[in-house]
Amino acid sequence: MADTEKTPLQPKRKGLTRRQKRSVSRGIQYAVFVAAVIAFAVTADWGRLQNQFAQVDIAERMFPDVITLALKNTVLYTVTGFAVGLALGMLIALMRLSSVGPYRWLAGVYIEIFRGLPALLIFIFIGVAVPLAFPGTEIIGGTYGKVALALGLVAAAYMAETIRAGIQAVPKGQMEAARSLGFSPARAMVSVIIPQAFRIILPPLTNELVLLFKDSSLVLFLGVTLEERELSKYGRDLASQTANSTPILVAGLCYLLITIPLGFVVRRMEAKAQEAVK
Repeated sequence: MADTEKTPLQPKRKGLTRRQKRSVSRGIQYAVFVAAVIAFAVTADWGRLQNQFAQVDIAERMFPDVITLALKNTVLYTVTGFAVGLALGMLIALMRLSSVGPYRWLAGVYIEIFRGLPALLIFIFIGVAVPLAFPGTEIIGGTYGKVALALGLVAAAYMAETIRAGIQAVPKGQMEAARSLGFSPARAMVSVIIPQAFRIILPPLTNELVLLFKDSSLVLFLGVTLEERELSKYGRDLASQTANSTPILVAGLCYLLITIPLGFVVRRMEAKAQEAVK
C-alpha cells in the first residue's frame, strides 16, 4: 500500500481582512456623521435661528431687486474682471515663456506680487492710490471699470501660471509639425498651441471664474452707489435696515445659484478630460 502524502494544515488567519477593516472604518465614519447631525438638530435653537435668518416677509421684500440689481451687478463685475484677467494673463504667460530675459523677469515679478497680495489690498490700491497718484484721471467705466481692473489684476497672476502650464503641456511635436508646414513661431503658437492648451486648462479657468464671483464682494471698498451694489453689499445694507440677517442668507443663496452650476460644469469638464487621456 502506497504511502499517502500528508499536506500540512494551513494556519487559520486571525483578525479581519483588509476589506472588512475598510467596511468597519466606513461604518464608523457614517455613524459619527449621523450622530453629529442628530446632536446639531437636537441642541440647536431652531426658533431663534428662524427668527434671525428666515423671515419670509423680509425675504419677499428683496425681490426682484436682489436679482435684477444685486445679482446682475455681481455677474457683470465677475465677467468683466474675468475677461481682463484672461487677456492680461495670456500676455504674462507668453512673457513668462519668452526667450527674452527682461520679459521673463517682469512676468515673474508680477506673478509673485499679485499672487501674494490679498485681493482687498488691490481694491484699495485701485480705489485710493491710483486717484492720488494720477489726479484728474478717471478709469473708463467708473466703478465697473475699477472692479474689472482690480479683479483682472488679481486673476491674471493665477491665470498666467495656468496658461503657461497648459502651453507647456502641449507636446513639442505640435510646434515642430506646424513649423514644418510653414507656420511662423507666432502663428503656430496662436493657431495650434494655444487652442490645444485651452482645452487642457478649461477646468481650472472655470474654477477661477467661481473664485472671482466671490471676490466681487470686495467692491464695497471702492464706494459704490445704490445702483452699483452687488450681492454682499445689498444683503448687508438690508440687514442693517431691518436688524435681521435674512437678507444675508438670501444673498448667500443667490451666490449658490451661480457657484453650484459652475462647480458642476468644472467637474464635468475634468471628467471628460480624464476620459480623453485614457
